[in-house]
Formats: sequence, C-alpha cells, structure tokens
Amino acid sequence: MSVTQADPRPERTEEASTSAAHSVDAVKVYGRGDAAVRALDGVSVSFNRGGFTAIMGPSGSGKSTLLHCMAGLDKLTSGRTFIGDVELGTLADRPLTLLRRQKVGFIFQSYNLVPTLSALDNIVLPLTIAGDKADPAAVDEVVRITGLGPRLKHRPSELSGGQQQRVAAARALVSRPAIIFADEPTGNLDSRASADLLDFLRHAVSDLGQTIAMVTHDPLAAAHADRVVFLADGRVVQELQAPTADSILGVMRHLGD
Repeated sequence: MSVTQADPRPERTEEASTSAAHSVDAVKVYGRGDAAVRALDGVSVSFNRGGFTAIMGPSGSGKSTLLHCMAGLDKLTSGRTFIGDVELGTLADRPLTLLRRQKVGFIFQSYNLVPTLSALDNIVLPLTIAGDKADPAAVDEVVRITGLGPRLKHRPSELSGGQQQRVAAARALVSRPAIIFADEPTGNLDSRASADLLDFLRHAVSDLGQTIAMVTHDPLAAAHADRVVFLADGRVVQELQAPTADSILGVMRHLGD
C-alpha cells in the first residue's frame, strides 16, 4: 500500500522572503506537572539573510533552547520554526536531517572534530557524508579567511584550541548554508583565539553574505554582531541594533545577569 506524504513546503510567510530562519510563537516545555519548565514562552524572532545576530540573556533564559529548536535539533512543544519557507515541524526525521545537512551550519563550544582526520578532511566532512564534491574555490576562500593554510594536513591533536574552532567554523561555512547557528563558540577559547574567531565570523557575514545566529554570554563577542536579541524567562524582552559592549552591558545589568 502506498502512502502519500504531505507536501513539506508550507504556505510562505511574510518573514520567509527576507529571513534565513524564523520562529512564530515558539514554546518549549520540559517535564510535566509541577516539574514542568517553560524554557521558551511564545518566542517570535527572525534572522534576516546576510545578518549577524547575537542571542543573550541570563542563565536559564532559553538562549540555547531557542537555537537548538530553530536548528531542528530539538522539537517545540507548540509554535513553528522555519528555515527559509520550510516549516521544520512538518518534516519527518529523514527530510529534517537532509535539510539540516544542506541548509544549516553548526559551531558549538566543543569543536566536534574527527580526531583521525586532517583539518582539511574535517572541513569538507559534511560534503563528503552527503556524497558531494567540495567546491575548490569555496574551500580556498574559507581557508584564506581562517588562516588555516599551513595547518590543513594536521590532525586536531596537533592544533591549538583556537585553530580547532576555526576548523569547525570553516566546516560550517564551506557548503554556504542558509544559516549558521553558533552556540557559545568562544566559550573554550582564550581572548586572542576568541577575537580571531569573531573576526572570521564578521568577515563571513560582511564579505560572503553569510547569516549567523550566535548564542553568547560575552558582551565583547556580541558587539561583533549587527543586532542583539535579549531573552529573559523564555521571552524576547529587548533588541539592540548596532550594539556596543557598553550598550549590551547596560541591558544585561537591567536583566540581572
């Protein structure tokens, strides 16, 4: 007996024409009854194409939960999330995996590199898994802006933490995804390595037109973004355009972090 699947392409929303990803009334509840925790409480937010957005807020405000749900790594309790005009909640597991592979890049606090592969092989790994050939020009470009040229044959154990994170960032960028989600990408780095990575992310947006949404607790890191979205108690409570470290600190003090 054949089974007809629903068309995974929902109606286009107004945000879909300008945003790489967006959410509508996103709610995420962990647990049940008296133990229930409402990590997201009706979040509607959009990440415009070619923009760099930082997501900040006190501990437990829902920052990472929002990122994971918008990236399709976790499922909402209610509400909707979109990559482009595709609603993630309409996709079965395999189409969702394919969409993440083709449209989404990830940079996490832990580098998640394969220890037996060289830096170059780690960079092109998502394409290799997908059975695609890496575009030599795209590889050359990310290698150039990350400064990894002399280290491409080295394995992760032969690289510094900052170099490993730049490999992870290059891996996220090389397939030119619709959006890169970065969760505390500078959390394990010293100040110099953090600055290098953030400069790379800034160049990826400004020079390559990449879209980045980054969770961070660091005002200096967030100041590299075009915009900061602040969460508190699972809700969007404020936004800043063209942020500075001082303006971010002012909001964070008000939020009580």
